[in-house]
Amino acid sequence: MGKLDGKVAFITGAARGQGRSHAIRLAQEGADIIAIDICAQLDTVRYPMGTAEELAQTAKEVEQLDRRIYTARADVRDVSELRQAFEEGVAELGPVDIVLANAGIGAGGAAASEDQEWDEVVGVNLKGVWNTGRVAIPSMLERGQGGSIVLTSSTGGMIGVGIPTAGFLGYTAAKHGVIGLMRSWANFLAPHNIRVNSVAPTAVRTPMAGDGDLKAIMEHAPELARALSNAMPVDLIEPIDVSNAIAWLVSDDARYVTGTVVPVDAGQLNKR
Repeated sequence: MGKLDGKVAFITGAARGQGRSHAIRLAQEGADIIAIDICAQLDTVRYPMGTAEELAQTAKEVEQLDRRIYTARADVRDVSELRQAFEEGVAELGPVDIVLANAGIGAGGAAASEDQEWDEVVGVNLKGVWNTGRVAIPSMLERGQGGSIVLTSSTGGMIGVGIPTAGFLGYTAAKHGVIGLMRSWANFLAPHNIRVNSVAPTAVRTPMAGDGDLKAIMEHAPELARALSNAMPVDLIEPIDVSNAIAWLVSDDARYVTGTVVPVDAGQLNKR
């Protein structure tokens, strides 16, 4: 018996990294998964983004846990595309109880202009989270069975990183905005027994962080050294560390936890 038996979770950015980890962790607790990813490269993203093959691997790993999964390619910035994927997933697996607005991109790389860099990072990291909520929340309200929503922010959503480029400013602003969305939705949805929280990880060992090559990150942007410095003796945390926090937040173990930010940061925020 798992803590999430009979639940269906809608997860964005699920091809790899944190999204895949979340899908597997929730499946281990008995949830079925609607897994969405753009599976395409954005112009301003300097690292290779997730692929259709990687999304298929997520599906394979969930199915190996004897759980059902529906996958679809969708851009979280496009609400019509996202809604279609959501509705197809619900038709396949049933109504959604858990929403993880996880899709996000890094602070930007090569771009035709500052405007493009800002627009892409804010579009994915903030508008994409809003779109995820407005696609999923109406069906949760209509069903009237409560539920849990977790929005992925960042320690960068709780501090000012202090790097004055369009990408970093946009990333920091978007991640702060995610926490504002969380708090607003938490108040709106609490009477309906729908809990809304946020996780704020420090740097995580994923392709976004160079798969753990912190030295390369520092060489790319030396000013990140202080921003990414943790109190505990670990440079980067693992995706499973974030997934474990989320598995708790969406379970009945956290049934009265809403409107909160849970830092998974190895003490980074406290150190500052």
